[in-house]
This record gives sequence, C-alpha cells and structure tokens, in this order.
Amino acid sequence: MTSKLARLRDMTVVVADTGDIEAVRRLAPQDCTTNPTLLFKAVKDPAYAHIVEEALGWGRAQGGPRAALVAAVCDRLAVSFGTELAGIVPGRVSTEVDADLSFDTRASVEKARALIADYAARGVPREKVLIKLAATWEGIRAAEILQGEGIDCNLTLVFSLVQAAACADAGVFLISPFVGRILDWHVKAGGGPYDAETDPGVLSVRRIYAYYKAHGIGTVVMGASFRNAGEIEALAGCDRLTISPALLEALAADEGDLPRRLSPDTVAGAPARMSLDERAFRLALVEDAMATEKLAEGIRGFVADVRSLRALVDGALG
Repeated sequence: MTSKLARLRDMTVVVADTGDIEAVRRLAPQDCTTNPTLLFKAVKDPAYAHIVEEALGWGRAQGGPRAALVAAVCDRLAVSFGTELAGIVPGRVSTEVDADLSFDTRASVEKARALIADYAARGVPREKVLIKLAATWEGIRAAEILQGEGIDCNLTLVFSLVQAAACADAGVFLISPFVGRILDWHVKAGGGPYDAETDPGVLSVRRIYAYYKAHGIGTVVMGASFRNAGEIEALAGCDRLTISPALLEALAADEGDLPRRLSPDTVAGAPARMSLDERAFRLALVEDAMATEKLAEGIRGFVADVRSLRALVDGALG
C-alpha cells in the first residue's frame, strides 16, 4: 500500500516545518522552512552544539557595540542552520528576517541583503534561499524591493485574502497562509465544532488558492500551521504545504486513500481581483478581527523568541 505522504507528494510539494537537521534528513522534504521559534529550539539541542559554538567563536572575534554583536551572532546562527539544511533538501530553505523589523521596510531590506550575502559567502546561491517576512504592509513593500533584486521572498503570517492579494500585487514568490491559528481563533471565539471541510483555516487557504489560480497569479501558495492531518488532507493539491515532522510521520504511517482537493482547473466562484493601496489594505485588515489579532499575536510571539535567542547568545558570549 502507498502511504498518504507518498500520495500527497504526487500532487503537492512537501516542505518540512522545522529547524531539526536530523528530522529533515529522515523525512526528505523538497524544501524546509524555519522561524525564530524553531531556531530557538534547535540551538538548545545538544546535537547542534558545534553550530552554536562556531557562531559564538566568530562573535567573540568581532568588535562593536554589544547589541549589534549579539544580533550578528544570531544572524550567523540562522544562516548556519540554513546552510546545513540547504545541503540536504533539493529545493529551498526559508530564513526569517527578525520579527521586530516587521514594520520597518528599509531595515528589513537591509537585513535580507545581509543574510543573502552571508549565504553567498558560504557557497549557497540565492536561488536556494527564501527570505521570510511578516505580511504587514511594510513587510510586503520590503518583499517588493527584494523581488526586484532577484531575492525571492516567503511572506508569512498570512491570515486573510487581503494580505494574499497585496502579496500578489507585489510580485512575491511565495506566501504562507496559516491554517491552525485561524482555527484556534474561531474555536476560542465559540465557533464549531469543525471538521476538515468546515475548518475556517482550510477554507481560508482554499479561497486564496482559488483567487490566485482564477486570476493567473504566479505566487506560490504554501499552506502552513497545521493542527492535525485532516487539515493537510483537505488541502491536498495545494502548491506546497509546510508540515511539522510529527504530522509528516503520521501521514507516512497512514496508508489510506488521499484524493486531490485543490486544482487550478476547479476554481469556480473565486473572489474578484482586488486593487489595494496602503489605505485600502490597512482598512480591510483592521475590519477582519481574526486576521488583525492573529497577525499581531504572531509577530509578538516571534519577537519574544528573537529576544530569547539574543539573551541566550548574550549570556553564552561571556
């Protein structure tokens, strides 16, 4: 019998959502994504002490203000893990710009250029890397600049069609619309019970996918943030899906049938094409309570993990 994971790979590019290098070796995804939360977990794993020690040793040999040095070591860690992952996966590795820059277009662009330069110095071409940015107005504008320079971007924390439409207009390479966090919000608000077909996170990604395909938009849709295998199965056929090791293993162990649920040929009823300037984008976003709250919460969470990583590095530098 064929596993559901094998069936999924026949119709969707499977991406591993982890910073665990050994898990990536074991599960053999096409691409790999990381974020500050995953990176913070990885650097505390004794298996990767050699990567951490190299970055700390490099940092101790540098000069300059302490805060800038700590940030530079954190960037080096991100690229070090990314370089390891890039040597394993045949496709792309996503590396995230610090979440505390989510509302600063210029600083985000400068950080992204520095990350790409560090990858290049290690022999990893930009074609192997996706720069992750939060899908704020400022993050989308940063992505627009970077895409114009040939640096492909992954816009994360996408919770609404409005964000997806603005990303498409900016020529973004890929977006990561979240599923599980949308479900979390609706359950907390008293909604449900939900199954895979009524899951509001699944329905959001399906709507974005239909919008893109109906209007000939080339931006890749990569569903993210899954709470269970049912959500993944309900999005079979999506361009890409980034999945945790635990759920990848669950799909690999399940030999049930997995029908295709999304296809560019079946997008009837897709939303009309939007045209969004900054005012329209911000207004539409604040009118969507779920998207506004989850975007803010996501940025807060990533900022907290960035700060935790910096504190860890600061202490370890001595």
